[in-house]
Amino acid sequence: MLALATVVVILLFDYTNGFHDAANIVATVIASRAMTPVQAVIVVAGFEFLGPLLGGTAVANTIGSFVALDGVLPTLSLSILLCGLIGAIVWNLGTWYLGIPSSSSHALVGGLIGAVGVAVGAEHIVWGLRELADGHLTGIIKVLAALILSPLIGFWAGFALHRLLALLLRAASPAANARLRLAQFLTAAGLAFSHGANDAQKSMGILTLVLLLGGFIPHFEVPFWVMLACAVSMTLGILSGGWRIVRTLGFAIYRVRPIHALGSQLTAGLVIMAASLGGAPVSTTHVVATSIMGIGASERPRAVRWAKARDIATTWLVTIPGAALVAIQAYALLHLFLGEPP
Repeated sequence: MLALATVVVILLFDYTNGFHDAANIVATVIASRAMTPVQAVIVVAGFEFLGPLLGGTAVANTIGSFVALDGVLPTLSLSILLCGLIGAIVWNLGTWYLGIPSSSSHALVGGLIGAVGVAVGAEHIVWGLRELADGHLTGIIKVLAALILSPLIGFWAGFALHRLLALLLRAASPAANARLRLAQFLTAAGLAFSHGANDAQKSMGILTLVLLLGGFIPHFEVPFWVMLACAVSMTLGILSGGWRIVRTLGFAIYRVRPIHALGSQLTAGLVIMAASLGGAPVSTTHVVATSIMGIGASERPRAVRWAKARDIATTWLVTIPGAALVAIQAYALLHLFLGEPP
């Protein structure tokens, strides 16, 4: 029964992930008037669904192995995962309500760290420090490295790509905007596919871990039905949309026109897809936002609303500890409800 409840909560997290991150994908498309909101959601949802099915399982393997629950009773292990997911879901919903583009990936990592740490101790978290000394990236170190480096890459890639696009289009007439808007059907589809290939795999990894801990599968290998279930859940979330965040990413950081939107989508899609192939979980929110900042800094640095960027960065910094605290509270409530450690 607990395993079933945990599976349901994982799919709910996947839904909130799509719901929360839909805005990150469609914001620049809508802001540049390349598509209507309905067109944007239909295009994005279709390619979002394909991402988890065709994008491999490298990220799922990374996420499924940064907590070590060997030797922990299955019931306790499932309770830990359940509370970690609740921490991520609550954080996602809270930041969506406030219109803040925070990271679902950070929320998931923070929630799991908090739940595992309070329940069985930090030694059950695979930090990856020992492996790093041997030149290998794994565990929390690999996850954090991807989450920290990807926004920096997104910023400078966006900066460089905009310079290139501006050079190529320096003699273009205003009529070129129509072609730039049309090209966004392709770049937005690519960004949606890369997001599905990366973000849905995080839920796939946790769901496969639940099946392993519950004794439903003999070893860690993502079943096809798990891929399909996570793809459907995230796609439904995308269709629901998180329109509050569209205003922040599409209008509040920099005035986005067709050339900027195309550059941001191309930059973010390439960075996220490369990370997916390397098994590195990254934040779509981070990469999209920093690509917009990089494009703005490349063109008119003073026009970038750096105060809004600072607010977003502050949210990024507090997401992991914030989601961890929510997960710890969820574990305490579960403990109180059961009258003993779950």
